[in-house]
Amino acid sequence: MTQDSDLAGLVDRLQGVRVLTVGDLMLDRFVYGTVERISPEAPVPVLRIDHEIAMLGGVGNVARNLRALNTSVCLVAMLGKDEAAREVKGLLQADLDIESNLIEVETRPTTIKTRYIAGSQQMLRADREEVSPAPDSLGAEVVARAEADLSAAKALVLSDYGKGVLTKDAVTRLITLARQAGVPVIVDPKGRDYGRYMGADLVTPNRRELTLATGLPTETDADVTAAARQLIESSGVRGVLVTRSQDGMTLVRGNGPLDGDDGSVLHLPATAREVFDVSGAGDTVVATVAAGLAAGIDLADACRLANAAAGIVVGKIGTATASAEEVVHALHSRDLSHGEAKTATLETAKSQVARWQAKGRKVGFTNGCFDLLHPGHVSLLRQAAERCDKLIVGLNSDASVARLKGPERPVQSEAARAAVLGSLASVDLVVIFGDDTPLDLISALRPDLLVKGADYTPDTVVGAEVVRSYGGSVFLASLEAGFSTTATIAKLGK
Repeated sequence: MTQDSDLAGLVDRLQGVRVLTVGDLMLDRFVYGTVERISPEAPVPVLRIDHEIAMLGGVGNVARNLRALNTSVCLVAMLGKDEAAREVKGLLQADLDIESNLIEVETRPTTIKTRYIAGSQQMLRADREEVSPAPDSLGAEVVARAEADLSAAKALVLSDYGKGVLTKDAVTRLITLARQAGVPVIVDPKGRDYGRYMGADLVTPNRRELTLATGLPTETDADVTAAARQLIESSGVRGVLVTRSQDGMTLVRGNGPLDGDDGSVLHLPATAREVFDVSGAGDTVVATVAAGLAAGIDLADACRLANAAAGIVVGKIGTATASAEEVVHALHSRDLSHGEAKTATLETAKSQVARWQAKGRKVGFTNGCFDLLHPGHVSLLRQAAERCDKLIVGLNSDASVARLKGPERPVQSEAARAAVLGSLASVDLVVIFGDDTPLDLISALRPDLLVKGADYTPDTVVGAEVVRSYGGSVFLASLEAGFSTTATIAKLGK
């Protein structure tokens, strides 16, 4: 599985890629205030309004999220000829670098969603909208304007909020044109009939929408997988990404050509520590996946990026976005947490080794102080990982390092060194030991492979005799010349 540090490195690839977005555009209003009493007129809270904020909603929020990731965006949508439309156009012109292609229709009012919020709690949402299908002539104009940008786009998002812009004919035509152009199509769907999205590469229902579309339960991982598979078979879409709130996300692939789809399933746990508002989180997911596919990133990794981005926006109030910088920071922070999570006690490590070996996994072991991680360390760990299925690193404790290297060492604490080691994809487990040598640790863990640097000989490696006694082997990794923690520290002291 791709490590979070590797995912963070993919974020730069999103910059400048072109995504075409088509769908229902609306104005999101947020009215903030405080509640201190109940109305004497009716048993309802009285909201004392402090301030109001207006943001782009619907496909506009998808565009906002794409711009936050530094992608290039073309937006095709309808607006009314009203005050809300003027406000939407002002938001597009003033704050965002979005190439907007708007069709203004006097007979269809601009959709407005108004949310009333006390503190961080949403109390009420009021909608003003028109939900009838747009006339065929308007649908044809939507398709024509989108088709004009398809030659430049690397992904197409259809953001369907059921407001009538994406009629069945328009959706069918857009997906056909995208397929002909080799452009992946991601749909934020609505309603029960997903057959209208036939040929789309990915649809992104939430749990409730998946239940509505299939009539199946969606409580457990198995439920969600079964419902998604039925949706793929019945509607002709090529993949389903289910957003599941506190349960994360599930990607179920069909057997189509997108990224070598093979019917596989990927469950991604939720990443948010605190959830304040889920408004627009689905737009964030759609935008991030679309940007990833536009940049040529594997679908699974694009979904992992989207999961990280969604974890950021639900921790904010309002229709929020996750910037490229925030996504990178979140992934780096998670990698450090994962590194800490890989640190295990001897007893825990022994149990884990037994489970790995019972499954036929080859377990490798190496050890060291790893005080200042340098390319020589990284090379040794990489070579070790290439020769086993799971790699354990024995890490000298602070007291052990001080005895071996002198009272000025270590430079970094054992907790910091363990976290850094654990953040590496090549390392599966870190065990801190307090002895001067790892002999007792090796005897307890009984690894299949013992790895040290080529500055040793097979007979001078501590624990070699023990490992060979039960049929294990010893490997001497080649050394990267010119790298030494001691020499680096000496240079810093000059």
